[in-house]
This record gives sequence, C-alpha cells and structure tokens, in this order.
Amino acid sequence: MEETRVAFIGAGGNASGHMKRVKEVDGATIVAICDVAEDRAQAAAAEMGASAWYADHHALLDKEDFDALYISVPPFAHTDAEILAAQKGAALFVEKPVVLDMEKGIEILEVIEKAGVVSCVGYQLRYLDAAQRVKQYLSDKTVAMVSHHRWGGLPGTAWWRVMEQSGGQLVEQTTHGVDMMRYVLGDIVEVYAKYATRTMADVENLTIPDSQEVLLEFDTGALGLVSTACMGGGKSDMSFLLRDGTLEFGYTNYKISPDPGGEYAEPLAETASIDDVFIEAVRAKDQSKILSSYRDGLKTCDVTLAANRSATLNRPVRPYFADNY
Repeated sequence: MEETRVAFIGAGGNASGHMKRVKEVDGATIVAICDVAEDRAQAAAAEMGASAWYADHHALLDKEDFDALYISVPPFAHTDAEILAAQKGAALFVEKPVVLDMEKGIEILEVIEKAGVVSCVGYQLRYLDAAQRVKQYLSDKTVAMVSHHRWGGLPGTAWWRVMEQSGGQLVEQTTHGVDMMRYVLGDIVEVYAKYATRTMADVENLTIPDSQEVLLEFDTGALGLVSTACMGGGKSDMSFLLRDGTLEFGYTNYKISPDPGGEYAEPLAETASIDDVFIEAVRAKDQSKILSSYRDGLKTCDVTLAANRSATLNRPVRPYFADNY
C-alpha cells in the first residue's frame, strides 16, 4: 500500500483525536505537526512519531511534502493555510467552523475548487448510521418543522468566550445541529435570530450571548428552530414533525413514532470514522466519498454567521448562498 503522508496545523484537543485515529489507519503516516504553542507541537510530534514540528504554519507549508493536511484551529485563525495547501495540491480536512468571515470563506472555496483537491469538513455526525437512516426515512416525506436544543457548556478556553474570536456558541458548537438539519432537509434560505445575555454577564471577558434563539426557513418551506445556550445542566435533542408522527434524533440513536418497524427496527451499525473516510478519499482522489465538502461546510457556517448578522440587525436575513453560487 502506498504511504499517505499527513500533516497537521493545530495540535489541541480536537486535533489530537484526529491524530490518534489517523495513526491507526494502515499506510497513513503523520509527517509534521504545527501549533502556535511550541511545546504542544513538539509533544504531539513526539507522541505521533512525526519527523518535524513547527510553530509557524508557513514554515510547515514551505518545507514539508504531504498528501493531506488537517487544519484544526480556532475559528478566527483560518487565514491562508487552506489556500496555500490547496495550491500545493494537498487534500484538506478543515475543522468546523471553517471561517468567521464569508468573504474569506468564498476566497478559500474558490481556490480549493480550482485546485480540484479533496476537501472535508469535520461534520462527523453525517457518517453515523443513525443519521443515514433519518435522512433516508425523511427523504420522501413532508417535514413541517424541525427543532434543535443545545443547552449547557461553557468551555474554559479564553478565545471561546470572545465573539470576535469564536463567533459564539451557535457558530462554534451548535453548528453540528444546524449541519444535521441541512443534511437532512436541504438548504436554508432565511434566518431570524434573537440573542441575549441573561445569567452570565459576570463571567470574565465574556462577550458572547448566553442565550440564542434562531428561526430558519428551508427552501422546501419547512421551518426550523434552534435554541442554544451555554448554561444549564445540559440538553441536546432534535425533533422532526410530520403530519402523522415525529422523529427524534439523538446523534447516536433515533426514534420514529409511530414505529414503522422493518429496516428501521434493526440495531444501528458501526460506521467508519470520518478520518478513515477522509484518508480513503485522499488515496482514491475521490471527493464523492466525502459527505461534507468544504463547500457544504461553508454553507452551514454561512447559516450561523447569518444568524449573528440577523441578531445585530434585528431583522430576518438571507444567507450568502441563498442568492449566490
């Protein structure tokens, strides 16, 4: 088997999970790791057996030869790494959210698509058997509404609490729920959001809202509601409303009422990790194996950034992709 050489920009907690899974893929070798924290880059390189480590991603991109690049950095740090790597012909795995600025996202997208490289965004929920069954079950049905709640959790990372660096909880965490809605029901054409800071104004350096409610309109006419808050004891659910029933999706499980039985009663199957799928797609140079391309990941990001804009303007807005591309 031909070796697949992989490099990483970002060596934090999320990246470390990808590194461990990539290291287990036959024929995949992690050749270089970069992180702005030198000690973290050096430690990750030693643990993963990488031959080089860097504190500046430009140095990695200039000096190293690789087939695929993982970019797992905070939202505000997506600048030129994707562009430079795509121009080198490297496949890209970009962690969500892919940008905080749609102009930058479109610039990156155009370079990726011109280069024709494989791209993947880290929306791993799409690959779960539960997600596939939900998408299949609803594919020929009229969904009236979908609602998603994600309550709880204030990460300790300093940048996460700053709106200009994380984009807020909807953009940085609840993006997975928004992406699942899009994956199952299709594109979103209008967004109306209301934000507030109700209980956490005393948290040091907090500039994000602690409560966010977002109304969505899909191009099919279906309505969606996203309720997200970085407080409380923890809640995560998604419900699809049909004329004569409901479907509850919990990421690793689902429940259809009334129960249709048949194939939907079978136990959930284990699925390959998103990293396995990405490395296979890189080897085959086959974008079709990827369920979440950079374009699709940017579309999800677009919806959440539109919500931020709506909350600021206090009116409904249309995502960029609703009228472009």
